[in-house]
Amino acid sequence: MFENLTQLLTRLNNYSKIEVAIELAIIWLVVYIVVRFLRDTGGAGIIKGLALLLIVGTIFVRVLAQNGESFRRLNFLYDRALGFAAIGVLVIFQPELRRVLIRLGEATFFRASRSELAPMIEALVQACEFNSRNRIGLLVAIVRRVGLSGIVESGTRLNADISAALLQTIFWPNSALHDLGVVVQGRKVLAASVQFPLTKRTDVDPRLGSRHRAALGVTEESDCLAVVVSEETGGIAVAERGQLHRMTSIDHLRTFLAERLLSEGSATEHLVDESGFSDEGPRIVRRESPAGEAAPEAGKVPGG
Repeated sequence: MFENLTQLLTRLNNYSKIEVAIELAIIWLVVYIVVRFLRDTGGAGIIKGLALLLIVGTIFVRVLAQNGESFRRLNFLYDRALGFAAIGVLVIFQPELRRVLIRLGEATFFRASRSELAPMIEALVQACEFNSRNRIGLLVAIVRRVGLSGIVESGTRLNADISAALLQTIFWPNSALHDLGVVVQGRKVLAASVQFPLTKRTDVDPRLGSRHRAALGVTEESDCLAVVVSEETGGIAVAERGQLHRMTSIDHLRTFLAERLLSEGSATEHLVDESGFSDEGPRIVRRESPAGEAAPEAGKVPGG
């Protein structure tokens, strides 16, 4: 055993230090990407368990067992087990692998201009404010770099210019398209009545309804943002990367979307210039709703 360890250390000393450093950096980067991708899924614990077994097994078989010269039956079983483990990984991580392939296949590298995003954000914020006040459900996915063409096909194509009135009309109770979700890209509403995939996570708050679960599900499969208004409480939330962020006010929602969708540091100021709103202090904004009622203060979400 000690002779094996000595030979291993000798071989390591003969390697180029720069080459070893580059290889270790690449391995670390790959492991980091995999762990980060699986961090919020059920696969994170499985990966840790498999990695521990692999490290312990390799140390025992390759080093302590003198690289096959001892414990030959264990060596034989270990080599065969590695093959079965590879197949098992493909089966266990099928949902995660599918998600990766979807992202790679649909990556459009689309990035709407700020002149398109600012009006879209304001239209969505106004629709959320109206729906929250009136306890009307809403679910909107905002496309970023990864397209959603796969799920858009399940809905009704609109390709219409976005506006608060259009979103309010779509989600108005008993309208033909009010069920399910809406997909938005830039200034366009691509489709309505779209079936979003529900999250498969088991650690989700059981009090969350189908809209919130669909918002989590669609953000697990792409880099989109999903905005949700609860018809039970009027609360507003934004899902991103499988995580749900509760909005405390309309201004919070506006700022959150601006920070996520507008890349530069002056994103919020640019949005203020185009929309006429500011987060510097309370500001009363009067708008007429479709029912003829004036909207409440922008910084407050009734029922939220």
